[in-house]
Amino acid sequence: MNAAEIAGQPSFVVLQIGKRRFALPSDTVVELAPPVRLHRFPHASALLSGVIVRRGRIVPVYDAASLLVGNSSLTQRFYLIARRRVGESADFGAIPVNGECELASGEMLVPAQDRPAYVTGTLSVNGESIDVLDFTTLAALNVPVAGKPSRTELPS
Repeated sequence: MNAAEIAGQPSFVVLQIGKRRFALPSDTVVELAPPVRLHRFPHASALLSGVIVRRGRIVPVYDAASLLVGNSSLTQRFYLIARRRVGESADFGAIPVNGECELASGEMLVPAQDRPAYVTGTLSVNGESIDVLDFTTLAALNVPVAGKPSRTELPS
């Protein structure tokens, strides 16, 4: 537990994807890893760009930029590795980030009802409103690649 959480304020990792900033609860973030070789393979999900090997684990990489900012993240400075719930257990996944990350604390506000399910709230940092992401929901999306059938439907 960090000092901000002890004072009653939850903490978040603020990350940059494209030109926008997003946040994840700090207790879900495992590490910020340098870019390593991305292993690609055929699949039917536009969000899954491949896997990396980190600390002896195979970690799926989700190119959230295509969903969050409208274009793929071709360059990244780091992989943000976070925990996600898979049934009753937890697993790791990574998001390529292309800017600086910072630790911020504050009260998360409930977002408007028209926000996607993977946005669980908003955080105000220096007057900027930042969407707080639910990594489990984001990683579970199965957005089909154009022209390829999808095994599951996109959650509503």
